[in-house]
Amino acid sequence: MAYWLMKSEPDEFSWAHLAARGSTESVWDGVRNHQAAGFLRAMQPGDEAFFHHTGSERRIVGIMQITRAAFPDPTDPDGRFVSVGVRALRALPTPVPLTLLRADPAFAECPLLRQPRLSVMPIAPEHWAAILARADAS
Repeated sequence: MAYWLMKSEPDEFSWAHLAARGSTESVWDGVRNHQAAGFLRAMQPGDEAFFHHTGSERRIVGIMQITRAAFPDPTDPDGRFVSVGVRALRALPTPVPLTLLRADPAFAECPLLRQPRLSVMPIAPEHWAAILARADAS
């Protein structure tokens, strides 16, 4: 299993929107960055991803599961980009703000800090575990 982080503007599609769908699959679409799209192509059913609110919140708020591997993005008229299926697994007990991770040297190599504008990225298992620990301990 691989770990990922996927960002969304909460005014457009929030954790609450995804969680309200329960176990029903949602389509993660609209990604137009080629590097992020490459990461979507690498996702497999069963992988897990952090749901990160962007904008003024800038915090990790939940965990979702990849339910369907990459398929053509229905919002891309040119057919160059892909989507994946996702479903909510659980909200984090305490959201983890980006400022907390920036203050920790252990995250210096994390793509979330190295490429902060990227909307989809892999998360190393050690970073995944550290973020979960902060969510439970905060």
